[in-house]
Amino acid sequence: MPRKFLPWILGVCWWSVSGCAALVVGAGAGAGAYTYVNGELVRTYPVRYTAAMTVCTQLLQDLGMPVKEQGSDGVQTTIVTERKDGTPMTIKVKIIGLDATEVSVRTGVVGYWNKDLSEKFQEYIAERLTKVPAGGAAPS
Repeated sequence: MPRKFLPWILGVCWWSVSGCAALVVGAGAGAGAYTYVNGELVRTYPVRYTAAMTVCTQLLQDLGMPVKEQGSDGVQTTIVTERKDGTPMTIKVKIIGLDATEVSVRTGVVGYWNKDLSEKFQEYIAERLTKVPAGGAAPS
């Protein structure tokens, strides 16, 4: 008789654990959580793609970082630039939804990624995006 209920008990446990994990991930994303994977520091912002792109390109101009390469596949734009000290930086701006954009920043070369510099750049982006009206374009 107990073996009959074991699959149900395991199923309920799995469902409750996975549901809580999704809730925690969702709460973390709203709080400005970062994901660091393969040297890329990724964050999703609740803004339109055009606003995020405008902020990223304005920030590069303000910091005196030249755009060395820029390409897009229609969903994601990749910008390759270089810091004043010569450190390479790659920024990817990806459409997630109508009012959701993912920005990933990778600073350094393979084998030596500088997470601190990537975090700082993400902080600059977040600060500027707070000035963007909901669903609007980036400030000029």
